[in-house]
Amino acid sequence: MRRSEYEREARRALSDSARLLEEVADSSAEWAGAAAHEMVSRLRKGAKVICCGNGGSAADAQHIAAELSGKFYLNRRALPAIAVTTNPSSVTAISNDFGYEHVFAKQIEGLGKRGDILLAFTTSGGSPNVLKAIGLARKLGIFVIGFTGAKGRSFARKCDMCLVVPSTDCPRIQEAHIAVGHSICFLVEKAMFGGK
Repeated sequence: MRRSEYEREARRALSDSARLLEEVADSSAEWAGAAAHEMVSRLRKGAKVICCGNGGSAADAQHIAAELSGKFYLNRRALPAIAVTTNPSSVTAISNDFGYEHVFAKQIEGLGKRGDILLAFTTSGGSPNVLKAIGLARKLGIFVIGFTGAKGRSFARKCDMCLVVPSTDCPRIQEAHIAVGHSICFLVEKAMFGGK
């Protein structure tokens, strides 16, 4: 490709992302507010946040857990948040001993308790290990907040509440997930600690 073609393609990709984020802002701000409100209510009662996802969605799960357990804008006390994607020994042992579809559910079985929150990321809505995780979470009384794309409508019905990004383009869906996830982190932090 010529240099001008690189620029044209970059502009197209960025414009596609901006259009989708504008659509999500219009359609999902109320949802983000409701998700943050639910999380704040539960965190104030001693809940923890558990996050899971595969691939880029694993990175999103880890990112949101880090924003909650560290800081978003404010230097403040840590919130109890963990991504069950980050321990290679657990991931590989559970995968080896039970199968990869159990990799998140087994960790939730050990870490989760009634009243906790599971943030479950899957762009397709079809990830067997995420589906098994939300099934177990619901049985344990853990509140499930899902993040998916347009193909994940059946996944969404399995969650207590779910953001369904109106796209089938995996990178664009992930960009929307992290943008909405950031807005939730901002709202949680502001409600619990004040600031911006």
